[in-house]
Amino acid sequence: MNNLTDTVKHLIIINVLFFLATMLLPFDLHDLFSRHFPLSDGFRPFQIVTSVFMHANFQHLLFNMLGLYFLGPYVEHTLGPKRFLIMYLGSAIFAVIASTGVNFIEYYYLLDQIGTDGLEKIKSEGLNVLAQNKNYVDPGLAKMNIVMHGTSLGASGGVYGVVAGFAAMFPNLKLMLFPLPIPIKAKYLAIGMVVIGLVSGIGGLQQGIGHFAHVGGAIAGFLFIVYWKKLRLR
Repeated sequence: MNNLTDTVKHLIIINVLFFLATMLLPFDLHDLFSRHFPLSDGFRPFQIVTSVFMHANFQHLLFNMLGLYFLGPYVEHTLGPKRFLIMYLGSAIFAVIASTGVNFIEYYYLLDQIGTDGLEKIKSEGLNVLAQNKNYVDPGLAKMNIVMHGTSLGASGGVYGVVAGFAAMFPNLKLMLFPLPIPIKAKYLAIGMVVIGLVSGIGGLQQGIGHFAHVGGAIAGFLFIVYWKKLRLR
């Protein structure tokens, strides 16, 4: 199967249009629509939603949309368009909330290290430092600068929710995961993705990737299926 379903198709179109807008319009939509840390000057509440349709580059967009294209129709056919959309957007937004929650933990932990003077220093000049592709030598200041002035974006939370939802409904269906040459059962793929996300996030691996957002999206997608009592569907 891949009979492209309407909701999946529309989500892909919206994500592509957002990406094209960031490339073609003479405005910095990345800064406006990406999710900023809530205690920073750049934060706007609507970013919780708009950030899930933004992508950093074409490769980022491509991988997310391929996941949605290949697995989304299975899930939408099973749940129906309305529930599928609720699950996708709910997973994506929960991923943003999870990532923001981790940022708050980091913020208060680092604040104890750098103090209010260090925080004021970052507020006044940290953004300009990052704009020069630099950061502070002091590790506490550097990490806090990323928390305060970094942004997050991408549909990965929603896509991870779809993958986890797919695995909850079709746990033993085998999938081919590029570039691995062997098929993997959906349940093992989903579990592996969550474990890798947790290990990478806790260990600080692959900086710049929202590991906790991925994990949050996957958990939300799974819980939606449990709530709708769809686990017995095959």
